[in-house]
Amino acid sequence: MKTDPVTEQKPDIFDKLMHLPGLRVFEPFYKKNKEVLMYLFFGVLTTAVSFITAGISKSMLEKAGASSGAVSVLSTTISWICAVTFAYITNRTWVFRSVIHGAKGIMVEALSFYGGRLFTYVAELGMMWLGYTVLEFNYWATKIVANVIVLILNYIISKLIVFRTKRR
Repeated sequence: MKTDPVTEQKPDIFDKLMHLPGLRVFEPFYKKNKEVLMYLFFGVLTTAVSFITAGISKSMLEKAGASSGAVSVLSTTISWICAVTFAYITNRTWVFRSVIHGAKGIMVEALSFYGGRLFTYVAELGMMWLGYTVLEFNYWATKIVANVIVLILNYIISKLIVFRTKRR
């Protein structure tokens, strides 16, 4: 009988943290909901990467005299590249604990991940354009709403498409 590589994986740093005094009380909840909790945790960090890189690039583009449309598109693109790279690494390692190995397998997985994120990038770009450029809503309010929608879409795509091989 084959063992399931998912259930046989070594405990990670987060599993070990749950064994600390004071945190053990949360361990049953953590074990039951680990994937979603990890996704939310790294989603917050990914959002931070996105916002920080968007803020830096927005500031630089505005100082350079770029139009609001250019600021919206370019800052969103720069933040997307940085955030997706961070998200792929953390999702592969800690959220979905990918068991794919080898250059070819990882390349296919990464391309699938970036492809799914490209779809949500276009959605975010559309939301930023509509909210910030056309309707002239606050940049950060628009960015927050867009990121909540993107976070949900990204989880669905990652779970059902990119990292689904883990369950087979």
